[in-house]
Amino acid sequence: MKFTDLFITRPVLACVVSFFILLVGFNAYEQLGIRKYPKIEDAAITVSTSYVGASADLVQGFITTPTQQAIASAEGIAYITSTSSSGLSTVVAHIRPDYSADKALTEIVAKAAEIRGELPDGAKDPVITKGNQEGTALMYLSFSHPSMAPEEITDYLKRVVQPQLATIEGMGEVQFFGARNFAMRIWLDPTRMAAYNITAAEVNSALLRNNFLSTAGETRDQLSVTQVKADTNLTSISEFENIVLRNEGDRLVRIKDIAQVSLSADSFDMSAFTAGEPAVMLGISPTPGANPLDVAKLVRKEMSKIQQQVPDGMIAGISYDVSLFIESSIKEVLSTLLEASLIVVVVVFLFLGQLRSVIIPVVAIPLSLVGTLFLIWMLGYSINLLTLLALVLCIGLVVDDAIVVVENIHRHIEEGHSPKQAALMGAREIAMPVISMTLTLAAVYAPLGFLAGLTGTLFKEFAFTLAGSVIISGIIALTLSPMMCSKLLTQTGHQGFAGRIDDAFERLMAKYKKLLRGNLQYRLVTLVFAILILLTIPPLMMVSQSELAPNEDEGFMLIISSAPQYSNLAYMEQNTRQFEPIYQQFPEYQSSFLLNSGANVGDTFGGMLLKDWSERERSIFDMQQELQDKINTIPGINAFVILLPPLPGSGGGAAVQLVIKSVADHKQLAQVSEQLLEAARNSGLFMFIDSDLKFSKPELQVSIDRDKAAQLGISMEAIGTTLSTLLGEGEINRFALSGRSYKVIAQSVAESRNDKDWLGRYYLRTASGGQVPLSAVITIDTIVQPKSLNQFQQLNAVKLEGAPAQGVSLGDALDFLNQQAESLLPAGFQLDYDGQSRQYYQEGGQLYGIFFISLIAIYLVLAAQFESFRDPFVILVSVPLSICGALIPIALGFASLNIYSQIGLITLIGLISKHGILIVEFANRLTQQGYKVQEAVIEAATVRLRPVLMTTAAMVLGVMPLIFASGAGAVSRYNIGLVIATGMTIGTLFTLFVVPVMYSYLAREHKPVEEVSQVPLTAG
Repeated sequence: MKFTDLFITRPVLACVVSFFILLVGFNAYEQLGIRKYPKIEDAAITVSTSYVGASADLVQGFITTPTQQAIASAEGIAYITSTSSSGLSTVVAHIRPDYSADKALTEIVAKAAEIRGELPDGAKDPVITKGNQEGTALMYLSFSHPSMAPEEITDYLKRVVQPQLATIEGMGEVQFFGARNFAMRIWLDPTRMAAYNITAAEVNSALLRNNFLSTAGETRDQLSVTQVKADTNLTSISEFENIVLRNEGDRLVRIKDIAQVSLSADSFDMSAFTAGEPAVMLGISPTPGANPLDVAKLVRKEMSKIQQQVPDGMIAGISYDVSLFIESSIKEVLSTLLEASLIVVVVVFLFLGQLRSVIIPVVAIPLSLVGTLFLIWMLGYSINLLTLLALVLCIGLVVDDAIVVVENIHRHIEEGHSPKQAALMGAREIAMPVISMTLTLAAVYAPLGFLAGLTGTLFKEFAFTLAGSVIISGIIALTLSPMMCSKLLTQTGHQGFAGRIDDAFERLMAKYKKLLRGNLQYRLVTLVFAILILLTIPPLMMVSQSELAPNEDEGFMLIISSAPQYSNLAYMEQNTRQFEPIYQQFPEYQSSFLLNSGANVGDTFGGMLLKDWSERERSIFDMQQELQDKINTIPGINAFVILLPPLPGSGGGAAVQLVIKSVADHKQLAQVSEQLLEAARNSGLFMFIDSDLKFSKPELQVSIDRDKAAQLGISMEAIGTTLSTLLGEGEINRFALSGRSYKVIAQSVAESRNDKDWLGRYYLRTASGGQVPLSAVITIDTIVQPKSLNQFQQLNAVKLEGAPAQGVSLGDALDFLNQQAESLLPAGFQLDYDGQSRQYYQEGGQLYGIFFISLIAIYLVLAAQFESFRDPFVILVSVPLSICGALIPIALGFASLNIYSQIGLITLIGLISKHGILIVEFANRLTQQGYKVQEAVIEAATVRLRPVLMTTAAMVLGVMPLIFASGAGAVSRYNIGLVIATGMTIGTLFTLFVVPVMYSYLAREHKPVEEVSQVPLTAG
């Protein structure tokens, strides 16, 4: 190809092309955002409906079922889960990553509004929120004060801090933990109520009549308008105490006679601790699609202002910030980028021996990287862990083309040609192979762009970044590199260090040529050996551990614990406060936080934050089992140590999440799940595993003698109102305090609801005006029920959740559960998956199909370039052999089959085929010049030995920083680096001997062609 002559003869033009690449690249860098992962909308829309005092089965039947039936028909929903617990229905619609969360939210809001009239009268309006599917918030902020009550801290945060945080760009939700809102509590004494002949229904009625929010209107005359305000509502404790319940002549019976009134909290079933001290915490979650790094940066900036304005004595801090891991990971990758660049520079120098020669491929590195930034910006991508990882791999790739050009021109100079003549000749010879290698690598990654789901969203940017960098490097190799060779390279005359390098390679080439000639004498042996190697691939894959993505050391271990279902908040605090002394036994400990949940009392969420990666010797993988063993010594609770999900969109929780679903009732589900749990616990494959369905929560079943109640004139409404008022903690109405409204809640004092006998002592009004105890019309039985009733895709469900033991992959753990379930589950029971397990099955297998599509794509591209269906087969014969080499360390347990290692395998297709292209293209030209096939391939392989070894060394040694990486995000980098290094090393050895053998079998004789070039081309 003569177009390269233009840039050699016009060096300013070549420089201008490169300067233009730098210009647009630097301009793009200023506009690129920085994220952890590519932008992905991993949205979940939650519909929460409160029905205070209702049992779980009542909530499921009257609220959860109609709600999920209504929203299930909305577009874009991947699957629906629901939880029905005492007083609360929660339905979660998980949105597909490729669908707009805003559109889904709009439709779900409309669907929920349609069935509002079907819900019970006592149910609150559904609260619909949009959030991401992460198991933890982006940040947790803590606020504590030695003398302020939780209600006072909560009120301050809601009035001052929350509004400041809510205005931050990208802020999705500010969630309160350990918060207690002010409420006017009417603590009723049933004994005194009976003495004063007052019923719970009458208290309710009096509160509604006397605490009334009036909208009086206004007066008008001809020239003015005056607002009328009537003080019909109550605002103080004394006003509520003095509400008149009955007028008995001269004596008024007031609220204070039968109750104690206090300004207290609306709920006492949640608490939060930071570093072992009580606090109120705020969970910061960004909107789906928002940049978490930007949000975290703005929150930290806002927190510095908040810390300066909080009341004296209040301690405000950041207990947990996942963005620190993201930032540390990005810094580590940038450090790896620099290390890889230096290593490649050294490799090139050791192979060429001349500083002048080194400059040419080294210049290609920054030019290609900066130029790639422009392509990233044009495609709307960001700088994230995956695009940065692609840039690390780019370093080994982008120098390949320049190395091939430099080596070929250097060879012609050593043969006695002038630098300019050698540049013209060498660039023409190598232009076609460079274009072929560039298009080949681009073709490898093109199919990744068509992947759907999470894998497609994540790795599309990775693939196109690599493809773009290869295209940029190809442009530089054909424009700038030949021109620089013509100006910088000189004949060494086999003197000095460069001469010794040349001599060493000449001796190596001579030995290789001899070995290759002998190898071609026993072609069948080589062919059989290659076939045997290919046959080892299936068994290697079978013994390899598989998972979706490897866990990372994020500097944080998550603790999830549960207590017996009869436990209350005091029980939980008594046990979970033992966590902190255990944490402090670890030298790596930095801080901790603990959230005792209010939605389901008996559940705890928290964790231990570790010191910076540079300040500790052990990883979380070394500490996880030790921490689990120590926490297991706490009696009374089940606590589990889990690691954060390695990929976004999993919804949090442990890695193993197997769902058993059926139309059968929850009792049958519990029986089946217990059998599967027992098998799992006895297998030794799990660090822990548990079920979310247990029939162990005590429930009092109140049976009513309806005939007797009718005879006494007692309605079911009166019985229900009495129970809900004295036990339910429900909101009656609201009162105003400092410009805000708060709940008014009537409830029996704690001493009058501490056992079931008290239910019979509550009094009801009869038709005659007298009172009878509730025991006159009811009987009470104690039964056990689950804490919550869960459904998955609108079927009753139980979830088995756990973590694989050390050394056990997610794939092996799930395979065991699937095999056991197949033999244990009755007809009509189905398996499904949630969280990371769902991602594993949905996303993990996609890349295997893409691997074969990439192989076909690269074959077709090569066939078009070589105008042959045989040559591409010869070139690609070493690909499966290199795959075998990459699978060996995986099968030996040094890594696992995951999306990172699979991406490495796909990358190997393009990398290893470059060697075959160099050999086959040159061999074809030699056969055109009259060489016999065997002689042509021997000569071609010998001449191309040096660039093949150079490009292999540059790539293999360039990924060494990935293999020996440490710190944040090191595990994923290690996986992809190991696959490329081992695959390239072994694949190169096969290329040098198997490709010539296959060429000798399959290549056709090429007729000599008339040379039309004005500059004679010399073979060899």
